[in-house]
Amino acid sequence: MKRKPSPSSKTSSAKPARAASGTRTKAAAATKPVVKRVKPAPAQTPEIATTKQSQLITLLRSAAGASMEQMMALTGWQSHTVRGMLSGSLRKRLGLDVQCQRVDGVHLYRIVEAAAA
Repeated sequence: MKRKPSPSSKTSSAKPARAASGTRTKAAAATKPVVKRVKPAPAQTPEIATTKQSQLITLLRSAAGASMEQMMALTGWQSHTVRGMLSGSLRKRLGLDVQCQRVDGVHLYRIVEAAAA
């Protein structure tokens, strides 16, 4: 047995139903002008190492390599974040050969290019 809703349960402040297509009515569309947004053109400057990862790779490819302090100063990251970038992104994802050497008590990291076979 189904119960019928009582007429008092309906409120008069109910919102009117929208059209099935979700579009506005002609009156509403006529009141607001359509404004098309245009994205500005990108700058015509050449792409220079702008990401922190690309700056880090450039630093590590230098003949002298880079210390942890140099990499932290370049990126603004903490040491555990730099180590995570070295092992996770550079070694595992990009497949770069990042080597570490200890020179005068300082660890120097560098990317060693693979010799052509």
